[in-house]
Amino acid sequence: MTDPTDSDAEPARGAALHWQLIALVYDLFPLAGIVFFGSAITYALNGAEPVTPGSWQSRLEFVFLLLLCFSYYALSWRRGGQTLGMRAWRLILRGDGDGGVVPEWSRLALRWLVAWPSLLLFGIGYWIALFDPLRRTLPDRLSRTRIERRPKR
Repeated sequence: MTDPTDSDAEPARGAALHWQLIALVYDLFPLAGIVFFGSAITYALNGAEPVTPGSWQSRLEFVFLLLLCFSYYALSWRRGGQTLGMRAWRLILRGDGDGGVVPEWSRLALRWLVAWPSLLLFGIGYWIALFDPLRRTLPDRLSRTRIERRPKR
């Protein structure tokens, strides 16, 4: 068995793409609750009236909801390397090349910011993992992170 602190050890192979995508789908459920809660806050702050589409309030609400979604991911990753969906499928986020510790905030923000266009452009940033020997997605590569799948206990 190789020592994880050994610098000559081969980097761990990431989790298969289908596990990562299943975890993303699973994470839609807590995100829906978070967005619902955030929308209720903006609704209440707007005098129990919905914001007018295209107004400055709607743009502010959109940024607020994005920040709430980022907070869910970033706090989950910083706290234990896992979101709820990742925990269900035994996935964990690790930093690449730094002993596998949880990455700093700037790398988590970059990962999250790259993940959205990667998904919205027909998932092209995720399909890359099918051809990468370490199964890294575009968000993994750019943020120098990786998602690993833990063995069953």
